[in-house]
Amino acid sequence: MPKTTGSSTYRLITAAIGLLFAVVGVVILFVSNFTIGPVVTAAVIIILGIDAVVSSYRNKPSLLSRIGPLP
Repeated sequence: MPKTTGSSTYRLITAAIGLLFAVVGVVILFVSNFTIGPVVTAAVIIILGIDAVVSSYRNKPSLLSRIGPLP
């Protein structure tokens, strides 16, 4: 049986945070000078954001939620 994440409010918040991450990643790409550090960082942030949006749609835990609560 697949593991589900919970209520629709949780899914909506996860999707919103994922969208925020994806937008921040794109902004990092536009303001950087396309050196390797910012491009890799932006790619990781974009991937995490897209994963959160897709995971909320599929009602599965995202990679961000598996990291756990950060201080």
